[in-house]
Amino acid sequence: MSIEQIIVIAIIQGLTEFLPVSSSGHLALIPVVTDWPDQGVITDVMVHVGSLFAVIAYFWRDVWNLLCGTWDMIRFRNTQNSRMAGYIALATIPALAFGAALKLSGTLDALRADPVTLAKIIAWAAVIYGILLWVADTVGSRLKKMEDMKLAPAIIIGFCQALALIPGTSRSGATMTAARFLGFERAEAARFSFLLGIPAIAAAGGFTAIEAVQIGGGIPSYAIWAAVLTFFAALLAIALLMALVKRVGLWIFMVYRLGLAAVLFALIYEWVPGFSLA
Repeated sequence: MSIEQIIVIAIIQGLTEFLPVSSSGHLALIPVVTDWPDQGVITDVMVHVGSLFAVIAYFWRDVWNLLCGTWDMIRFRNTQNSRMAGYIALATIPALAFGAALKLSGTLDALRADPVTLAKIIAWAAVIYGILLWVADTVGSRLKKMEDMKLAPAIIIGFCQALALIPGTSRSGATMTAARFLGFERAEAARFSFLLGIPAIAAAGGFTAIEAVQIGGGIPSYAIWAAVLTFFAALLAIALLMALVKRVGLWIFMVYRLGLAAVLFALIYEWVPGFSLA
């Protein structure tokens, strides 16, 4: 893999993982719209691990509270931290189950081998979930904070996180949309979304590392470098998103998603002569 491809992958992953525009969709499109070879699932997961360390670094106080809450659960102590740790653990189960099903069935691998179908799925997901994100951000009252989280809304948000395994959906977009519909403030919806992503991303990274060791060769060095570069890009993206949700709102991401879908549809259906995915 060339250094140019590594840099592009890292920047795209870092900037899109925490913005509600679908990092997996953008990563999947790289080999579709360029002449570069598919970077592979291992690289995709490793750059997600880079994003994982970025969110841990940015929200280290919340992460520390969750670790304390986990320790409280082990000691059967009912505290705010233990309840939040329990909610996140339970809300992670749907994503893990759905991810395992897609992996074992070979669905994602099949999609990566069919660029046109993959692009269609990403485009339609960008439109549908972009509109839902905008609707959720504009209707109803938004007063709840993370401290108001209960089991039922946490599970609902967790199921929406599982939907993000569909390319083009966006993990942060799906979870923030659900949290906004459930009445949480923008910044609090983003905060819970980031924390909810930690165990899911960590699990995916761990399983991929084990798989790489089992098949021999381990994790390629270029994938590790991509993860390191992603870490710094992701820190920038988190800071940008937290600023935007407080000052602008989420409509700007709907506009971006619709623009991305328009470009993809133009390529898929050859609206511009000489430009297509086929």
